[in-house]
Amino acid sequence: MRSVTVAATQMACGPDRERNVQAAEALVREAAGRGANIILVQELFETPYFCKDQDAAWFDVAWPVQHHPTLRRMGALAAELGVVLPVSFFERANQATFNALAVIDADGRCVGHYRKAHLPDGPGYQEKFYFSPGDTGFRVFATRYGTLGCAVCWDQWFPEAARIMALQGAEMLFYPTAIGSEPHDPSLDSRDHWTRVMQGHAAANMVPVVASNRVGTEQGASCVLTFYGRSFIAGPTGELLAQADGTGPAVITATLYLDELARRRRAWGLFRDRRPELYRPLLSLDGQPPVS
Repeated sequence: MRSVTVAATQMACGPDRERNVQAAEALVREAAGRGANIILVQELFETPYFCKDQDAAWFDVAWPVQHHPTLRRMGALAAELGVVLPVSFFERANQATFNALAVIDADGRCVGHYRKAHLPDGPGYQEKFYFSPGDTGFRVFATRYGTLGCAVCWDQWFPEAARIMALQGAEMLFYPTAIGSEPHDPSLDSRDHWTRVMQGHAAANMVPVVASNRVGTEQGASCVLTFYGRSFIAGPTGELLAQADGTGPAVITATLYLDELARRRRAWGLFRDRRPELYRPLLSLDGQPPVS
């Protein structure tokens, strides 16, 4: 019976890119030392969350996927430790830039990458200034330790994305994240909502979910964001298998039994009893047929 140990990490990020990457590498090594086979690091971990502001200087940190120095470094790390790493990065592709994620297999080889489909655009989270909407569609990636569905941060709020990846054969879902306070309304606190929406993806698809968020307070030109951490791993009925707190760096792990989970999914009938022909309203923005 196939088993896999998954890990989520979290950390604070500062202005020193090299120091951030070293910190992420240290967390990966810690997780591998605790038996993790697949290790998730948070969204855009090389830098502060620069989308707090609109500053064109940040475009200089984007690299093509084929030549990205951090992807090369993480590839060497994955091969050394024999682990799978879904790695968030800022991608340049000719004149376009994307909030992207590469999946690096346990031999250090990049098996493919995904470009974030849903981009937030609000106070403190101005991603549409930096990134084009992703054009890869939702994808799954076959790795040494199982088939991964991977999406990024704001994607995690959309059940359609999780369902598509599950339909494509994802055995686990991974979401690197950067979410925290809302600078326009200090009374808003999304941390429990954030957790529950992904627990719902796990339960609705009977597929475990791993979410990695950053921690710490970051000062921008226009606002301050405090990231609440709370990285977690949810099991196939949405139950929390492990969760970090919101105060500092962390590594959490859980062991999953993939063949047993597949058997349970088949027996429950969630995918057998789907009625895709009735779901056409999902193809519109307002739930109505297109106006001719």
